[in-house]
Amino acid sequence: MTVLAMMHVAKRDLGLDDDTYRAVLVRVTGKRSSKEMTDRERQAVLDEFRRQGFKPASKSSGKATKPLSGPYAKKAQALWIALWNLGAVEDRRDSALLAFVCRQTGIERTEWILDAKHGRAVIEALKAWCQREGVDWEVGTMAPDHGKRHGFQIALAQWEKLRPHEVRTMPAFWADVGFVLRRAVIIDKPTDAEWITVMNAFGKRIRAGKAGV
Repeated sequence: MTVLAMMHVAKRDLGLDDDTYRAVLVRVTGKRSSKEMTDRERQAVLDEFRRQGFKPASKSSGKATKPLSGPYAKKAQALWIALWNLGAVEDRRDSALLAFVCRQTGIERTEWILDAKHGRAVIEALKAWCQREGVDWEVGTMAPDHGKRHGFQIALAQWEKLRPHEVRTMPAFWADVGFVLRRAVIIDKPTDAEWITVMNAFGKRIRAGKAGV
């Protein structure tokens, strides 16, 4: 775990609010933001938190990996699995997502993301990656309700990947969606849960295509 991440854990474990946390930073280093600190200054802050009673968890505890939590975890997981189903990432596991989060923020667990700008940075980076894979997040004012659902937007991008050399029409798209769900979808559009089924099915086809199956 990085020193920066441990500082955020110490803030949580010691029950410090933002003002108290920043007061410690200023008292120890003269700086209000950990981003402005040198590695030595961050270590000095962590030492102060240890003096106040912070005890980092042992790495040798042998406990199973905790499920992701925090205000940004669910959305980040959904976008990561979308990228997996788009064929953009090869590992759908939380550990791979956490590696991405750490590269973006220097923070190793989603529940340690306490600053909203770090949370936004992770989500926006994932959405931008999806966009590069063909997902159109833009929703016009006259768009139907189903067009505003992320499941529809992602599934449409997947479907276009599956038919790169064919004439693509919305009736053909809906026909493929209906085939996956085994019901007509012209009038009753898929629910959010059904879109997950569609995305997983299309994702399986995309991965099979990449593997040459």
